[in-house]
Amino acid sequence: MTVQFLEEDQAQPTSHDQLLVFTDKAVEMVQKAAERDGGDGQGLRVGVIGGGCSGMSYHLAFEQGPKAEDSIIQVGGVPVFIDNDSEQHLRGMTIDYVTGLHGAGFKFLNPNASRTCGCGTSFATE
Repeated sequence: MTVQFLEEDQAQPTSHDQLLVFTDKAVEMVQKAAERDGGDGQGLRVGVIGGGCSGMSYHLAFEQGPKAEDSIIQVGGVPVFIDNDSEQHLRGMTIDYVTGLHGAGFKFLNPNASRTCGCGTSFATE
C-alpha cells in the first residue's frame, strides 16, 4: 500500500474527538484490500513506526487480531487496530484514498503533524 499526505488545500474536516476518520473511498479500498490480502479474523493495523526523513512513518498491515492495549474501531466491517503509542500521533487523522498520474494509494491528513517530508510518508509531531 502506498502512503502519502494530503496537501493542505485538499484537507477534509477532521475531529479530534474521533480517533480516525476514513473517507468513503478509503473505506471501499480497505474492504477490497481485506478481501484480497486479509484472512478470516484479521484486521487492519494502523500505526506509527520510527524512521523516515522526519522521524516517524505510517504503518498499515493486516494482523490476525488485536493486542491487549489496542483501541479497535470498525471500518466498513473490517476491524482496525491502533496501539496506544500510535494513538497520540493519529487521533483526529483523516485517511483518504486517491488516484492520480503518479499512482494510487492511501493519503493521510494528520492534524497532529508539525512537520512532513517531501517523500510523503514521513512526519513529526510536537
